[in-house]
Amino acid sequence: MSSSSFFCPDYCSLTINMDGKKLEYKGEEALKEIERLTSKADKVQLDILKEILTRNVETEYLSKYMRGSREVSDFKQCVPVITYNGIQPYIQRIANGEDSSLITGHPITEMLCSSGTSGREPKITPTIAEDLDRRTFLYNLIMPIINQYVPDLDKGKAMFLYFVKAEMSTPCGLPARTVLTSYYKSNHFKCRGEDPFNNCTSPDQAILCNDSNQSMYCQLLSGLLHRHQVLRLGAVFASAFLRAISFLERNWVSFCNDIRTGKLDPLITDPDCRTSMAKILSSPDPDLADEISSICSLHSWKGIVCQLWPKAKYIEAVVTGSMAQYIPALEYYSDGKLPLVCTMYASSECYFGVNLKPLCDPADVAFTLMPNMGYFEFIPLGGGENGTRVMDIDEDEDVISDKLVDLVHVKLGFYYELVVTTFAGLCRYRIGDVLQVTGFHNQAPQFRFICRRNVVLSIDTDKTNEEDLHKSITVAKKLLEPFNALLVEYTSYADTSCVPGHYVLYWEIAHHHGSLSPTVDLINSVATPLDDKVLQECCIAVEEELDYIYRRCRSHDKSVGPLEIRVVEPGTFEALMDYFISQGGSINQYKTPRGIKSKKALKLLDSNVKACFFSPRDPHWIP
Repeated sequence: MSSSSFFCPDYCSLTINMDGKKLEYKGEEALKEIERLTSKADKVQLDILKEILTRNVETEYLSKYMRGSREVSDFKQCVPVITYNGIQPYIQRIANGEDSSLITGHPITEMLCSSGTSGREPKITPTIAEDLDRRTFLYNLIMPIINQYVPDLDKGKAMFLYFVKAEMSTPCGLPARTVLTSYYKSNHFKCRGEDPFNNCTSPDQAILCNDSNQSMYCQLLSGLLHRHQVLRLGAVFASAFLRAISFLERNWVSFCNDIRTGKLDPLITDPDCRTSMAKILSSPDPDLADEISSICSLHSWKGIVCQLWPKAKYIEAVVTGSMAQYIPALEYYSDGKLPLVCTMYASSECYFGVNLKPLCDPADVAFTLMPNMGYFEFIPLGGGENGTRVMDIDEDEDVISDKLVDLVHVKLGFYYELVVTTFAGLCRYRIGDVLQVTGFHNQAPQFRFICRRNVVLSIDTDKTNEEDLHKSITVAKKLLEPFNALLVEYTSYADTSCVPGHYVLYWEIAHHHGSLSPTVDLINSVATPLDDKVLQECCIAVEEELDYIYRRCRSHDKSVGPLEIRVVEPGTFEALMDYFISQGGSINQYKTPRGIKSKKALKLLDSNVKACFFSPRDPHWIP
């Protein structure tokens, strides 16, 4: 039976045979495909770029630079390296109803809202139908990889907590949603065949429920009902899994009551959830309810995950980048007995690669980029085998095209910013991720994720950069002016000591008394003349100015708690500067860091806090 290419000769994620049926790479075939692709990564990448150019060269965007040429050399010489601002006008025109041929040779089927945006409104990126095949291809690699290290995962269930996000539509009617919501609502997910390696406890109807609380309730209840069959647990992000533990802590009595009576709590009103749960919660089970109640009644919840799901072998979630801050909490709830597995590296714009050593320590996670997912280039940021890193290139700074490095020519130990060209119309697009090369699998490099460029605060899917934080605080601090008060200095911290985590701003505030040379009389008692309400209004003013994703996490998802302002003593920021200089910083080049990660620096700040204020309400958000 012969097969033909689905999107690029020999390097497709899925193929179509003579009967028109799609052939999927699974099991040993998936592992062989990884070896095949990575063994000739240079040729795969070249062919991918040629195919993209063949398809898209006549688009308005590429023809402006390529003038009809399909030569790779012309692409590298003439097409600029861009950020979102460089492609946004074309995307907006398509969103308003113009033809997809502005940027791609295939119809754009939907717009994906980036969960990592730091703009004022969500960034939307184009996607075409076959992109779902590429994502499915990467998903299908996960279990064959893990099965090499953790046997018999086909003999039980997975309690994975998945959620859809609120959707929008573009002016012309294209769906605009997150990449995960797109996948869960696609036939690739809903019509997937039975697979003993992906036998999940959650009914699809619970996953697809738009009410996140009802979805969480039903999914956790399903996981408890199958507690003795669960072999692995997880969520997409570590923060989401911890949010589930917090939800369990608040609702375990209701769960036990449902199990004891065999009836679902009437607060669950979604008809699809009730129908799907009726099949699982089919009869009373007082013994199971007693088991769960005795565990959840314990004074300490240390190791609660292992006690509730005693056969679990690992927890799967993203624990790299900003999610690394949740590792201690995950280890606490599992008593350090369950490996934390981070399986893949992906974004709204493109899915990139997989972790070939899933049981490694979270600090050692490295992703092997699959060369058939898109065309990858890299902006050198310096470094070497000794790990020395140079400064990031600012988002607004032009990048010289001929300085970019191809996938197979990156160097061990060096830092790079990832640039991607996709079939859906992104050309030499800066993803914004800083990566470090840690090794190679065959020809394909392996990267450790370092950070998002310029991000200073992140709790869940929110990503707030220094510029947006500054803009938000600039608006909020104007509320101090009627009280002859001014903001002297500030910094920030993502507090994840409780769930949900929240943003903390450290503010040093001063009074001036009408003279041109203000007397800095720092607030010893914030109550006079600057009362509590003013600082609370400052909190909400900051939140109202933060981006769409942050406001969604606060108002809809409830994955981020109310923002807090901690007013500090006079001279605190001078002491902070002294601390960083004592650690080797230069007094000539010092500037207050806008995001604090040093535990000692945080201890210094917290030891000088005079008063704390929280946002009095959720920020405004409309889907």
